[in-house]
Amino acid sequence: MTGQTAPAQPAGPSISVDVPAKINPHLGVGDPRADGYHALSTVYQAISLHDTVSAERLSTAEGSEGPGIRLTLSGEGAGTLPTDEANLAYQAAKLVALYAGIEPDVRLHVNKRIPVAGGLAGGSADAAGALIACARLWEVPIGDAELHRLAAGLGSDVPFCLKGGTAIGAGRGEELTPVAAKGSWHWVVATTDTQISTPECYKEVDRLREDGIGRFSSDVDAIVQAFEGGASADELARLLVNDMEAAAVSLRPQLASLMHGGLAEGALAAHVSGSGPTVLFLAHDVKHAVALARRIRMRGGARSVHLAHGPVEGPAA
Repeated sequence: MTGQTAPAQPAGPSISVDVPAKINPHLGVGDPRADGYHALSTVYQAISLHDTVSAERLSTAEGSEGPGIRLTLSGEGAGTLPTDEANLAYQAAKLVALYAGIEPDVRLHVNKRIPVAGGLAGGSADAAGALIACARLWEVPIGDAELHRLAAGLGSDVPFCLKGGTAIGAGRGEELTPVAAKGSWHWVVATTDTQISTPECYKEVDRLREDGIGRFSSDVDAIVQAFEGGASADELARLLVNDMEAAAVSLRPQLASLMHGGLAEGALAAHVSGSGPTVLFLAHDVKHAVALARRIRMRGGARSVHLAHGPVEGPAA
């Protein structure tokens, strides 16, 4: 549904959408493409850390000056993250209104629990949540293919955040093939006080490759078969790959200490999440994860420590 800008539909109820964080149990990074993006061969999995995106009509709020987009944040990153067009959730609301040919009219609130700038796609999750919340609030019919197209225009991880579960990602990550994972895997998610921007990490990947360090891990067959077969955590631990890990540790050497510390405390594997600097520790089961999280907290070196399991579904599953 496109065309001239039309009045928004009558006021509807407030809409709330939970959107999960994502991890990359396999992240293969190829050479830069002509469009500036790197070719990716990845496996995504959504985990039980989530943000909540709520939407209500701004024009009906007490003291409102009329339609528009207003974004507020609470929780992780509140007070530091942008609340204007620099925020992906804001951009998503604007995109839905443009698609529908209506004037945007929404008060968005994002309660953030996903660690910020940690390689967990928190911003992409918020964009996915805003797409769904605004479409429902404004009663905009969007098919799966169009929703995917809008999401891909916002960012490479946004399409996956809509669906969740487990999926293979190709292209720049937005070309998805669902994986029927059987089972559940438990993680301890440790955040740090440092930050790494994704472009900074990609640049370091390229620099290390020029020095002969690292290669493109393009083959995802083994880990996909492991998920489809309900592999044990011990089996999965041997299959985790992140081509950005060496670059993240090169940029933030303190990550190595955190990773070694978690392994010393009994983690089956230590795995940098995406471009970092969050570190994932794989546990046998929930009991092991609880004990491991406690030991990592006591050891120090992490800003915060969370428990999570996956896969979980996204809001458009």
